[in-house]
Amino acid sequence: MKGIFLTHKRTSLLFSFVFVVFWFLLIPSVFGKESAFVTTKHTTASLITYTNTITVNTPLLVGLHLQLAPGWHTYWRNPGDAGDPAEITITAHGAFSGTTNTILWPTPTRIREGSFMSYAYTGDVLLPLLLPLTPTQNVTPRQETTLNAHAHWLVCAQLCIPEEADFTLTLPTGTRQLSSQVALFDEVARSSPKASPYQATITPDGLLTILGQGITPRTFTHAWFFPQERGQIVNAAPQKATLTQGALVLHLKPDTDFPKNKILTGVLVLKTFSGSTEAFNVAAHPVTTAPHSLQASLQTPLQEHDFLHSHLIRFIGLLFCGFAGGLVLNLMPCVFPILAMKALVFIRADDTERHYQRRAALGYTSGVLIGFSLLGSLIMGLRAFGAHIGWGFQLQSPLFVTLLCWLFFGIALNLLGVFTLSSPSVSMPTPSHKLWHDVTTGLLAVLVASPCTAPFMGVALAGALSSPPLIGLFLFITLGAGMAAPFLLLAYVHSLAKYLPKPGPWMIYVRQFLAFPLLASCLWLLWVATLEGTQEGTQGATLGTTFLFVLSGLLLLGFAAWLYGVVQRLPHNEPYWLLMTLRGVALVCVLGSLYLLPELSSHSPQQEQALFTAQHNNNVSSPRVESFSQQRLEALHALGKPVLVDITAAWCITCLINEHVTFRAPSTKAALTQKGVIVLRGDWTRHNPAITTFLHQHRRDGIPFYLFVPSTGKEVILPQILTPSLLIQAITSH
Repeated sequence: MKGIFLTHKRTSLLFSFVFVVFWFLLIPSVFGKESAFVTTKHTTASLITYTNTITVNTPLLVGLHLQLAPGWHTYWRNPGDAGDPAEITITAHGAFSGTTNTILWPTPTRIREGSFMSYAYTGDVLLPLLLPLTPTQNVTPRQETTLNAHAHWLVCAQLCIPEEADFTLTLPTGTRQLSSQVALFDEVARSSPKASPYQATITPDGLLTILGQGITPRTFTHAWFFPQERGQIVNAAPQKATLTQGALVLHLKPDTDFPKNKILTGVLVLKTFSGSTEAFNVAAHPVTTAPHSLQASLQTPLQEHDFLHSHLIRFIGLLFCGFAGGLVLNLMPCVFPILAMKALVFIRADDTERHYQRRAALGYTSGVLIGFSLLGSLIMGLRAFGAHIGWGFQLQSPLFVTLLCWLFFGIALNLLGVFTLSSPSVSMPTPSHKLWHDVTTGLLAVLVASPCTAPFMGVALAGALSSPPLIGLFLFITLGAGMAAPFLLLAYVHSLAKYLPKPGPWMIYVRQFLAFPLLASCLWLLWVATLEGTQEGTQGATLGTTFLFVLSGLLLLGFAAWLYGVVQRLPHNEPYWLLMTLRGVALVCVLGSLYLLPELSSHSPQQEQALFTAQHNNNVSSPRVESFSQQRLEALHALGKPVLVDITAAWCITCLINEHVTFRAPSTKAALTQKGVIVLRGDWTRHNPAITTFLHQHRRDGIPFYLFVPSTGKEVILPQILTPSLLIQAITSH
């Protein structure tokens, strides 16, 4: 038995090397291309466009892209107490002509500088402009239009430096083709102020009142106002907020140019209970006093401790989701074998070895926490540098998927006894046992858990990636704490040991059994790599499905052979029911592999096309499914069609389960068809900036993601674990 659990330094070093290589060398390319760079000491500037082509009768969305050095900022249209706004003039000539200098200003941030307040931008800044274009002649495809732009802006830190640059960009005429910078434009569009649905008034003493449905202390936790023009309010003065049912009052401090008896225009920013912000363009009409119904509530403005209380509740909720999500990760087929191997160590232990078990548990926990910290830092760091990625982004690389598949296969062979080297730290903890072996095992557990998204994780990940870096990192660590909790409990709660079975020869068979979930994961990863390595379309999907069926048959036959070998090696005095049960399971596996043979013939390209045509012509009760795009979603909604958005990927286990359990259920198909719901399915198996942007718009950074958009009313985000009853209830109640 001891030989089975031997641990060698060579193996631990190998797994450490593999972990580092996976995370730092095999991540996919996530950065888009830019042109016309102009680099100064504090800024990298360029002119970018939403599309790579110019289309007739369509204005062109252009942007001044400023990548500011850390600690530096540039200014909004109203810079606040100091500074100057950026200016840019763009002129087009060639096949089309046009000019513009009107910046579509995104919502700024507030930067306090001593007793002054500035309204500015930091980091990666995009200032978009809409360039109207008029053809100068009969335009033909591929005719070129040249954009000339001159821009100047002010960058400030402890001192301010004016900067300027000239840009030239040439675009051909043709059908609409999105550029690699489309996600950046979409991100700015989300953060830009929208038309306000609320009524706004302003009194001579600076009481800005916002009236409208949906304004409650439970909905919004904070608010502030950016005036459009300089000198209208004291920018650094506190803006105390009063929130009541249907009304918000901000206490502004008028300055010398405050518009008495005139309309006050600006941007109102509302912070929601979830931590996100919404910005609106408001035009406050002058009134003598605030509404009489608000006079009493104005005496009790919402205090700072109320904001802190709401944020504390949100933070506690995110911590719970993170810990629960990490806990559920242990049940995933990739992670469970590693946790089970560690549990086998405790079964073999006695009281004299308890100290070394606890040390091993601390080492494993440290490895898990370090792994999640590294992964979280990597994702947040890449996003800070402009990468549009989320959880599971590394699985969009066929190279990473292939090496992960090989790693799983190697561990499975080890569990089956093909070679004697054990995976890191699954041996019995002893005085000579090295702590870093257990740390490496924790890192390995994080690596094999990275393809999975468990329940509760979606909320925690969205919160982590939308929060400040320190809070985001703490939430990633909480995920790791949840994942390591079971092993830590086994080590420190001695009473749990009495519920574990006594050691014996059965442990050999359990160890071998644990190889099969890993082999199943290998098949799944091979399927994912096949889909990622082929072109989109029916033939690529069919090839991946064929591989999956063939290798699934091999796995079932291998499991049946292993069970039959177990029966042959068991003593003859074992209970008869046990022997017959094992033989029965083996027979079921053989029959299951034979059952896959007809499925192989039905998944040829000709058969799939024939099946699709037959369903279409015979009007089979199946919902209408189309490929997802933001434009298609908006077009269907404008036509009054109910839409269900399904963002999935071949590497998402939860997505595949929901596909088979929920979307293929007859009751679900009937309900979707009866209600006329159109399913827009987005495939995130490969990196897709448009889908990434769509997820970010809805505060999500991982999948599965389900969004129901009724013909009228508010859209509904559905749970990640989706059952037929939940889906039917969502589409029938709207």
